[in-house]
Amino acid sequence: MSSWTPDLTTKLGPLELKNPVITASGTFGYGLEYASLMDLNRLGGIVVKGLSLKPMAGNPPPRIVETACGMLNAIGLANVGVETFLSEKLPELRKTDTKVIANIYGHHIDEYGELAGALKGVEGVHALEVNVSCPNVECGGMAFGIDPAVAASVTERVVRNADKPVIVKLSPNVTDIRIVAKAVEGAGADIISLINTLTGMAVDVETRTPKLANIFGGLSGPAIKPVALRMVYQVSQAVKIPVIGMGGIMDYRDALEFLIVGARAVQIGTANFVKPGSSLDIVEGLAGFCADHGIRHIGDMVGSLKSPAECRR
Repeated sequence: MSSWTPDLTTKLGPLELKNPVITASGTFGYGLEYASLMDLNRLGGIVVKGLSLKPMAGNPPPRIVETACGMLNAIGLANVGVETFLSEKLPELRKTDTKVIANIYGHHIDEYGELAGALKGVEGVHALEVNVSCPNVECGGMAFGIDPAVAASVTERVVRNADKPVIVKLSPNVTDIRIVAKAVEGAGADIISLINTLTGMAVDVETRTPKLANIFGGLSGPAIKPVALRMVYQVSQAVKIPVIGMGGIMDYRDALEFLIVGARAVQIGTANFVKPGSSLDIVEGLAGFCADHGIRHIGDMVGSLKSPAECRR
């Protein structure tokens, strides 16, 4: 039994966390929904449900479908709007000792800037996460994150209006995610998070209809982990700013894989639906692994991937 406790503190540029485990946007509500099920103070961070300028009802049901090794969702970014979040949700979140990250999205570049401005100077919001996987109505509905130049423009607008660290959450639905990552880094992003969901669909063979009312949805869960790992590794090699990895993390060993390929922190998403306490299990698992392997600081795991040649020596 070790006489020391592993240090899980994590630094993401200007953002410091007590540990590298963050709950992902859209999978943890506004955090308060889980308060009766777990101790929110033990998390490294909470990313709240994506916020828009005005309340959004989202897509019509059905909008969640279970798939092999995962799930599809087409919630449509339903949320209470930034004003209600500030007046009703944030006061309760301020009572926790956990960093709160506001995920924001818009359908125009100007909306992203307005949201960043609305959160400027707000106590209790420690960083912004910019969702560039939303449809850009100015470009025919193409997601902002598909075009590196547009993603950079969104990032610049948010950075210009923000007084908090800016995280840009990348879409995996691109040819080369490294190009987009470099573009948002050049535009002033402090941190990059990836991956958002992969676009997919499911069909009911009896009725020959899509299982989602929206037809298409975002695929998440263990099915996407190999893709997510590859992209996190590529982006970690391509940029100098910190990377947060996500995509199919269900336990602490999954989380370790993302740290090993270069992520400095991880976000837990679909696992929250399977077991509400998954994030805390992962925090404990990381501490136990470090203690068992003589690793004094979790940062020593980051980017520690060995080449096949090194393993043969």
